Amino acid sequence: MSEGVKGPCHDGEDTEAVVPHPHPPLTDGGVRWANGQCVLAMPSHSLLNPSFDLTLCHTLLNQDGFQIPASDLIGPLMTALDPPSVRRYIVFNSSLFNFFMAPIMYMVTWCALFSTVHRYMTVTDYWLLCLGISLVAILLTIVIIFVLHRGNNEMTVNVDVRLIQVNERLVRHNLLVGVADWVQNCSGTLQLIFIYWDMTSCLRTLTQTLENNLIGTNEFQRRLSKRLSHLVLQVKVDKADADASDRPTEVLTSDEERPLLAEGDIGRSTFTSQREETKLAKSFNLIPEPGLPAQAAAYQLLVTYSAAYARLLGSKRLSGPAQHQPRPRRNHCSTTAPHCLCQYIKAKVL
Repeated sequence: MSEGVKGPCHDGEDTEAVVPHPHPPLTDGGVRWANGQCVLAMPSHSLLNPSFDLTLCHTLLNQDGFQIPASDLIGPLMTALDPPSVRRYIVFNSSLFNFFMAPIMYMVTWCALFSTVHRYMTVTDYWLLCLGISLVAILLTIVIIFVLHRGNNEMTVNVDVRLIQVNERLVRHNLLVGVADWVQNCSGTLQLIFIYWDMTSCLRTLTQTLENNLIGTNEFQRRLSKRLSHLVLQVKVDKADADASDRPTEVLTSDEERPLLAEGDIGRSTFTSQREETKLAKSFNLIPEPGLPAQAAAYQLLVTYSAAYARLLGSKRLSGPAQHQPRPRRNHCSTTAPHCLCQYIKAKVL
């Protein structure tokens, strides 16, 4: 099995890059890292059945000076990426699958158009018919592939949203994680990317932006609801806990009204099958609440888009200004990335 690869996520030089820290901060092991630098890239065992050696990830990160408890890394990542439905989504949404799907889509489109036209129209020059059908099939295939490629550059609910809970733990260690994939020389690459990121500068800048946009106003909330309404996090909770969360607070203060099976009691119960049957799927909207302070709302947005940003940064698909245009001046990323995390959120949400 291949070991993790360490190094920058982007190559090249950019003299106009603004480095927020003249001397990058030290980790617990004394190693200096810069914002946007790829700390670890763990390849998948298989492209058809994506899986990562999380124990090796934890070991390599500890060797690099990131003292992360196993409960903050291995368990949450297994919960987020191990379900079979998530693995299937990663395969069918990968760049390699789209790469091989393009010629198949062209062939299917060509055959469908040819059979339809040949059935209802009488044509003597078959070469002219084949040429016209080929051009139409190419255009349709390009449009479909473009739509799929553009969708891959957006935040995905099935992977990026599931990694929010993981990044919420890793940001305390100045790390972001994402699942990146790309195609190079007709070969697909699928990696679990760990990127160093100190959120202090982005949090301060985004907080100022929210305060200037008058967070909490109706117009600002409508804008957030329009762009974040599709982001919903579903978590399985016990039925007793779900019923308890819907009760008034004063009712729960009484010992007689408290659920007999609390969360800790259920965890010690031996009737695991009955416990699984009583679990319910509860949805959480990721839109910051209107009464939330600007700093708390900024932190929530940073964590929400952290996995998508890490995925795009690791796979070099982070769109930015044209080559002849300078990078934004307040870029908190020390690599050649066109946008830092807060600028990415401003472009997508604000």
